[in-house]
Amino acid sequence: MAYQFKQPDLDIPFKSIRSVLNEYSTTQPEKIALYDLEQDRSISWGSLAENVEAIARYFVSVGVKKGDRIGLLSDESLEKMIIWMSIWRVGAVVCPLNVEINASHINELLKSIGPKLTLWHTALNGNELTKGINGKVMKFRSWSEECLSHSDKSEFFGAVANTSQDILIESENGEKDVSCIFCTSGTTSRPKCVVYDHMAYWLNGLNTIDFLGLTNNDRTLEYRSFGWNSAQVLSLMPWILTGLSMYIAPRFSKSRFFSWINKHKLTFSAGVPTVVNMLLNEPTEISAKDVPSLRLMTCSTAPLSPEQWRQFEEMYGVTLLQLYGMSEAGWICGNRHYKRQMGTVGPPAKHQEFLIIDSDGKGCATGTEGEVSIGGPQTCIATISPDGEWEDQRSIRMRTGDLAIIDEEGFVRVTGRTKDLIIRGGVNIAPLEIDNVLLRHPKIREAAAIGVPDKIYGEEIVCYIVVKTGETLPEKEVLEHCQLNLPEFKVPKAVYRIDSLPKSDRGKILRDNLKIIWNEKN
Repeated sequence: MAYQFKQPDLDIPFKSIRSVLNEYSTTQPEKIALYDLEQDRSISWGSLAENVEAIARYFVSVGVKKGDRIGLLSDESLEKMIIWMSIWRVGAVVCPLNVEINASHINELLKSIGPKLTLWHTALNGNELTKGINGKVMKFRSWSEECLSHSDKSEFFGAVANTSQDILIESENGEKDVSCIFCTSGTTSRPKCVVYDHMAYWLNGLNTIDFLGLTNNDRTLEYRSFGWNSAQVLSLMPWILTGLSMYIAPRFSKSRFFSWINKHKLTFSAGVPTVVNMLLNEPTEISAKDVPSLRLMTCSTAPLSPEQWRQFEEMYGVTLLQLYGMSEAGWICGNRHYKRQMGTVGPPAKHQEFLIIDSDGKGCATGTEGEVSIGGPQTCIATISPDGEWEDQRSIRMRTGDLAIIDEEGFVRVTGRTKDLIIRGGVNIAPLEIDNVLLRHPKIREAAAIGVPDKIYGEEIVCYIVVKTGETLPEKEVLEHCQLNLPEFKVPKAVYRIDSLPKSDRGKILRDNLKIIWNEKN
């Protein structure tokens, strides 16, 4: 039978940020809470709690109330995370718009969100980003223990330093309160925004802990933007739920990655396909004996082939877990540290109403391909369209657009995207299957199959490949490889070499862009 959802009890009951910080500042005041690898500075749980309270008092002094929205524009840093926790401390809504997207989009999003206060780091062009928006706007500089003693009231931390310590903070975040408004990718057009409440984040954090087995003793590494849901649920929430130490960097650095791990004895690192492929195809001469503390890495945002997965573990001796989620839903599935299967995204997440459905919206039998749908309290409560329209999602079962099969053991294999399906002669072909076959070729670094117009079959299959540095690979050799591993009707009819595949800022292959490239040349 198809998977049936049942909401389990919470392993860790919901707590407000006030309660979380009270607990950790009492039980482990000197322990590192956050470590900024770029600035090579840290803050302890005890100091974090003190600073959060000081900032929260300032928010109260300028009239910030529960439910008010606060824009937070910054690269990943100690400052950003301290302010973030302070926003949640008073029950306000953090709006951490990703500063890597188009500046005009950030400005438009801020206007549609309507923040009461917007904070921007001095490393950014804050005047451009916040031009014409309503509400109070303030800059903030790099934080240090001395920040709260200077007197520049025009700068955020200076204003905090001049706030009376007698101000009472009467509000705090509750499980049903809105917690965050963040945006999805939007490099060429204005992105969509997603709205979450605190319980949804809590459930996502519990799922991450179930996937990875994280505990209070872990030291985790996150180098992606906390403006993305993936970093929020993979790294931020387990940090809050367990009181572990989180190490952050504004971006991945191949030259520094393993030195970070060794210097700080990191036990877990986030991962994405781009990073996994980089470490696979540009060997670092690092092996398991060189990174003894690192026990786990993850890969999400795009499927890994079994070959990539196996090669990575053999090369680095680190357990790799493929996970699967989406911005609007959080975690959908995940391989567990105690139960995994290469080539799959693992069993459904515990706190998720997961169901594979057919074209009529009915549940598919085990072993039958269908579209992944999700729902429940772990998902977002609303989305905001690029036009600024709010859409309530609380009573809606979301259709993800992902095709998948669940097996008898409960493992889910994503087979492709409904919009990417190649329909050749009336037969549906998932390009991901062809991608995986191409990636088995030892000379191919990246690959993607697409459907292009054909007068006889409606669509025909072609593929784009990136050949490994220093290798020569004629089209004939690629086609022979496919003929040995695919039925004839799935074998590409043409192979095109390309320097790099077009990808989103989170590493997903943009097949529509490849179709544009094909159309321009054919």
